Amino acid sequence: MTTAAASWLPLSPGERAVAIEVLVGGPLSRTDLARRLDLSAGSLTRLTKPLIESGLLVEADALAESRQGRPSQPLDIVAESRSFLGFKITEDTVYAVVTTLRSDIVARHARPLTTHEPARVADLVAEMAAELARAHPRSAGIGIGVGGHVSDRAVVGESPFLGWHDVPLAALVEERTGLPVVVENDVAALVEAETWFGAGRGLDRFVVLTIGAGVGYGLVLGGTRVRAAEQDRGFGSHWIVDPHGPLTPEGERGSALSLLTVSSIRYQVRAATGRDHGYEEILARADAGEPMCARVIDEAARALGTLVAQIANFAMPQKILLAGEGVGLMDVAGNTVRDTIRRLRHPLADPVALETKVSDFHDWAQGAAVLAIQVLVLGADR
Repeated sequence: MTTAAASWLPLSPGERAVAIEVLVGGPLSRTDLARRLDLSAGSLTRLTKPLIESGLLVEADALAESRQGRPSQPLDIVAESRSFLGFKITEDTVYAVVTTLRSDIVARHARPLTTHEPARVADLVAEMAAELARAHPRSAGIGIGVGGHVSDRAVVGESPFLGWHDVPLAALVEERTGLPVVVENDVAALVEAETWFGAGRGLDRFVVLTIGAGVGYGLVLGGTRVRAAEQDRGFGSHWIVDPHGPLTPEGERGSALSLLTVSSIRYQVRAATGRDHGYEEILARADAGEPMCARVIDEAARALGTLVAQIANFAMPQKILLAGEGVGLMDVAGNTVRDTIRRLRHPLADPVALETKVSDFHDWAQGAAVLAIQVLVLGADR
């Protein structure tokens, strides 16, 4: 592990709570920090002293404390003091970002992936990391997001997109870079990033739903992501939203996967017309009223509305974030989605706070960088 990350570890549970509170909500006065964590002034001083001495926290410029009538030096984190590398590996491309300690993206990079052989993929990640590190030399760690099942934040147990089984990806990349590496399911990483720094910040109950190459779901309760064994094993193929819906090469009949993924929508249009169209083209044709594309997109919109309503009915989240490369569906058929949600909800139920995030794969890489911040810097067991 690098000196940069190791100098901050290990953190006690109390120190970790202080560091996370300042990282996510700072700068904070000592009064506000003690109140948020229900700590006495003495306990807070004891916990913050080693964090300041190690350089993780810093005393910022004085703020006025109106209750006491005298200035107080708030605690903050020097976000630019360390850099973190985040990677998202797709079927044909590796996307990378460099972030600050507060997850702000300061650099982006992408390289085509021409092979799925694990050692070669690790070589490519290492090459990209070295290139980025030359411009951002204070790199403290690497986070990698992969579609599929990941165990111990180190081994890709199964990834249908890459054809991997039991690949020790963290070890392969660590050997080539000399940096500590954390690997996680890409949706889980995105959920963590949105919970700490994005749409779910400060919320007690929060859901992330992604549509694109697959269907991803993440649930946050009490501000913490709920882990479930089926979450990163393609559960969308068994989430039936229309038992009479289409049967596609992937997923059960009428499943979320069969109705909502980019590949399934393209398959349905190709099966009906005999012609292959890109996803954006299908959306444009549906918006223009082309009958077959419009029918497929309308069916997908009703499926998405059904899925969102089911989530809202059972999880009762304060907000649902819809993300992924398939969210362009909302631009064309958003009214159908919202009408379906209303129809399937109790008339007196609170409206669903549905937020759509237009994102690219660099945002997924940013989520992996947040995992690196959480695990490698803070030692957070999330």
